[in-house]
Amino acid sequence: MMSRRSAVFFALSSLLFGGTFVAAKAGLSYFPPLLFVALRYDIAAVVMLAYVGLTGSRSTLLPQSRGDVASILATGVLAIGVTNALLFVGQQYVSSAVSSIIYSLNPIMTPVFAAALLSDERLSRRGAAGMGLGLVGVGLVVSPDPANLLAGAVGKGILFVAAISAALGAVLIRRADSDLSSPVRVAWGLPFAAALSHLLAWASGESAAAITWTTEALLALGYVSVFAGAIAYVAYFGLIDSAGAIRANLIFYVVPVVSALGGWALLGETIDAIAIAGFLTIFAGFAVLGSKSIEIGSLLPDVGSDVPSSSADGESVVREEPRGYRSD
Repeated sequence: MMSRRSAVFFALSSLLFGGTFVAAKAGLSYFPPLLFVALRYDIAAVVMLAYVGLTGSRSTLLPQSRGDVASILATGVLAIGVTNALLFVGQQYVSSAVSSIIYSLNPIMTPVFAAALLSDERLSRRGAAGMGLGLVGVGLVVSPDPANLLAGAVGKGILFVAAISAALGAVLIRRADSDLSSPVRVAWGLPFAAALSHLLAWASGESAAAITWTTEALLALGYVSVFAGAIAYVAYFGLIDSAGAIRANLIFYVVPVVSALGGWALLGETIDAIAIAGFLTIFAGFAVLGSKSIEIGSLLPDVGSDVPSSSADGESVVREEPRGYRSD
């Protein structure tokens, strides 16, 4: 079960990331994609560096180990920089709905990297079934036009690589086992993400002269920088620390739900019966992930080494595995 802290991080990152696809799609009407990402992280980096500088001591701000440095690089280069550069470029070719469903492959790929790189995170059959249900639910919520879903191979390929980058970055952060707090790690990682995005924008020939400054452009940039940038990343990377990479990336099943509900509440968009069925399917997937498994061995008499060990006071000790997961 998630702790209360993890649950708050899960809800906060899901809610704030939920508006990213819509804000990014809106902002791309005014900004070149890579320059949009670069400006996003320029602003987010200033906000986060100011925050940790005012609230932390020198000893808590500086990396002290290779693990700290590795976690910063995984955060800034992969989980934030490469992922969002590809995400914003890919969204030029497809709708925000199609983007969100492709990016929702992230939770499916995270266990693959976790199996290879982590010793404490494994997905059980029940966990795989829960994730499968979640992905089906995302497809029902988004309900993309089949013609649009099959078209635009270039954009979809870019978005798929973005999802791979995000999954690998999350697992490498967990593997680094850093002692840095989530805000400090984000504050260090954002300048790397900004520098990488500016380099990519320059290499692709993007120019600030192509930006159209309007109220809508400023609102889109402000949202993706501060709310879906600094605040959401602190919550998301804090969730990785407390709940693990596999569980943390389940937020990307909730993001399309938040986007759909936000469009209904704020923009007057309709939610049809298929979308409601998708909500229920996602919740069913989470229920499967969180439910206790029924092992055949638990229904049979204890035999030999299967007898639970006893504590000093004579009570049986039963080791519980995280629900939906298994250890080595």
